Amino acid sequence: MKRIIVLGAGIGGMSVAYELRAALSRERAQITVIGEGTRFSFTPSNPWVAVGWRAPADVQVDAPKYLGRKHIDFEAAGAERVMPESNQVLLRDGRTLNYDYLVVCTGPRLAFDEVEGLGPDAHTQSICTTEHAQRAWLAYSEFLKQPGPIVIGAAPGVSCFGPAYEFAMILDADLRKRKLRDRVPMTYVTSEPYIGHMGLGGVGDSKGLLESELRQRHIKWISNAKITGISANELRATELDDRGQVLREHVIAHQFAMVMPPFTGVDAVRQAAALCNPRGFVLIDAHQRNPTHPNVYAAGVCVAIPPVEATPVPTGAPKTGFMIESMVSAIVANIKADIEGRAVEAKATWNAICLADMGDTGAAFVAIPQIPPRNVTWAKVGKWVHVAKIAFEKYFLAKMRSGNTEPIYEKYVLKALGIERLK
Repeated sequence: MKRIIVLGAGIGGMSVAYELRAALSRERAQITVIGEGTRFSFTPSNPWVAVGWRAPADVQVDAPKYLGRKHIDFEAAGAERVMPESNQVLLRDGRTLNYDYLVVCTGPRLAFDEVEGLGPDAHTQSICTTEHAQRAWLAYSEFLKQPGPIVIGAAPGVSCFGPAYEFAMILDADLRKRKLRDRVPMTYVTSEPYIGHMGLGGVGDSKGLLESELRQRHIKWISNAKITGISANELRATELDDRGQVLREHVIAHQFAMVMPPFTGVDAVRQAAALCNPRGFVLIDAHQRNPTHPNVYAAGVCVAIPPVEATPVPTGAPKTGFMIESMVSAIVANIKADIEGRAVEAKATWNAICLADMGDTGAAFVAIPQIPPRNVTWAKVGKWVHVAKIAFEKYFLAKMRSGNTEPIYEKYVLKALGIERLK
């Protein structure tokens, strides 16, 4: 019997665990998921949690309970250190687990320390975890008693811009519903070279599309900006020109701020230098395997992907749900092949599909492949995207409870968008 450890119980980790069990019987593989606590959270719903449209329990699943129904073990202690030389993972409670295959799906470390005053323990809110989103909701509830300026932003090195756009526009929609929008100046500050870049070099006319949406909502913006520090009432940013030279300095007042942080690899994995690049992201080959330790696979945000292009302020490349789904399927196929003595051949398709909610409408973006030039470039705005994202949330949470291994993006999302299934 092969021992397979899945490190991380997020979208990638839960998905790969279920797919591994569907592909490998209990007699052939012991599968263990290592999580941080016992709750799976559907992170795309966090912007809704942060404005009180969802409670944490609405977007969370008891991971050990539902994994256990598929005979998948769960460890909630968390990982202290990955030791690929000995094929072991050290848990935080001192125990050591051995593995034949390790699948790293940890998501990122949130590098709040890279900007002075950044983070929920300092002067900005976060929607990167459901716990952070709940704290943001408590802060927003206090803000509503005495509204004032809001700043939403993305720090240098950010690779996940979609939630920042979503949260700015969801806040706008919520404030309009409360008849408070006229009392709240809003500014969007981003490291992107232009609005709609999103770490992808733009998708179709995403620049014009998102600029139009921000204008419609009276949200001012500053792009190509390096956020340098945040205090309790001010955000400081340096705006650059397209050559990287200082254009102007900004000091923006705020009574509520949410700034996406840059990501690094998590400490438990980045200590294994042979696995990672200097930022701690896991290096992989075309088959999702680490080149130095080929029995270590990785999927999701923890994977090392180079930026789409050089930008004056550093930006990273996002890892969207469609890409994660494809990585997971490739990993399962390759582990199964290796166990059976066959050649490892499966490759992920690195395509980007994003359903971005805007509170009462939304935007859908498709980039196939993610890095231009592309075979498919598609961007649309409409209320149907808002409805689609709600449906997607319900379907995915049901999938996590049932252990359904259907490829959501390939089978449903692309079809819904009118785009032919692509491999």
